[in-house]
Amino acid sequence: MNSALHPAHYSDRIISPGETLSRVEPFLARFGITRVARHTGLDDIGIPVWCAYAPNSRSIVIAQGKGLTDLDAKVSTVMEALERAVAGEPFVKRVHGSCSRLQAMGYQVDRLSCLTAVHKPDLGPDDETEWVAGIDILSGDEIHIPFEAVVLDRTRDARYWMSSDGLASGNSVEEAIFHGVLERIERDAQVLWQVGGEADLYAGCVDPRGFEDGALNGLVDKIEASGLALRLFDITSDIAIPCFTAMLGPGEFIPGSRHIYADRDIRLVEVTGGTGAHPSPVRAAIRAVTEAVQSRLTYISGARDDISPATFLRSLPPLMRQAFDAVAAPPAALRRDGAAGYRARNLTELLQQVLDALRNRGIASVIRVRLSDDTLPFSVVKIVIPELENPEGERARRFGTRALAKAIGF
Repeated sequence: MNSALHPAHYSDRIISPGETLSRVEPFLARFGITRVARHTGLDDIGIPVWCAYAPNSRSIVIAQGKGLTDLDAKVSTVMEALERAVAGEPFVKRVHGSCSRLQAMGYQVDRLSCLTAVHKPDLGPDDETEWVAGIDILSGDEIHIPFEAVVLDRTRDARYWMSSDGLASGNSVEEAIFHGVLERIERDAQVLWQVGGEADLYAGCVDPRGFEDGALNGLVDKIEASGLALRLFDITSDIAIPCFTAMLGPGEFIPGSRHIYADRDIRLVEVTGGTGAHPSPVRAAIRAVTEAVQSRLTYISGARDDISPATFLRSLPPLMRQAFDAVAAPPAALRRDGAAGYRARNLTELLQQVLDALRNRGIASVIRVRLSDDTLPFSVVKIVIPELENPEGERARRFGTRALAKAIGF
């Protein structure tokens, strides 16, 4: 059976990728998306990667998407381009005023100091700004947060760090929320993994074939046939939603496995990574592997406008090289998904499982702001979970309390 097309791989989508594409294609021009292109052939792996171009984008011009099939990857890139376009000019009602004034009017407010941009002062209680209403989906309460922490418009000189982190699209609001929350869990897990001790960094190496999944095995076959070394690491955090990170690099076969070349200088861009989180461990692993392949094509195409020329000159750090010395073990605790408590559930149940996992770790709020007009056949949301760690970026505070506690061994 071809697992790439098995319904379980789409259990978190309410309609098929083909139907999604037919619904959103008429809106591409309206949102400034002028071209959708297949980039797969620029590499020799053969795992589908597509790109969408929006020349007047308020963030990056090129969005990328990956998947098990060309259709998956095309839909992925189109939806990413649409969510970025919507986030550049979100369809939201704004309230102007200070935190103190909004609180005096009975509004619940979060100033989101964790997202203050580097070299910018925190928003004071009496500072005026624009606010948008979100919903804390853990409590159901309305909460106002700064508009600049939600919009993705890098033409603005903003007080807040602007990022696509937690930005997600879907065929419905619930679908977008699910994927936005997973992205925040993934980014948090990756930061916690990175700040851990070097001795433990690569201890979670797992054999991707140990999942015994046809789709994942097919990805591994293509990677190995192209002469690349692959390492997959279980970086699942205390939130207990499965999360993996994959690393790809130029390699040679040494009896037992493929390793990165030991006798040549390797540039940083030759080793790429990807991370994925999902209640289904194999889905998380597939996301990590396909994202690592997508990252390779980012550098091969050389077209992304957020990568400086200097990036292509840096040598691979020794610590990253060590990743390929890690010995993979079968993912026994996660095999066939069921051992991790996952089963093929509908979208509502999957989202509830993820939210329950956050509640169980004492996470106080998961804020959802809908950015898209409800007349569109797709939804875009921004998910803000203040207590979770954020990826590297131009923020005044690099780490939050979870990373600091992990770094000092608490």
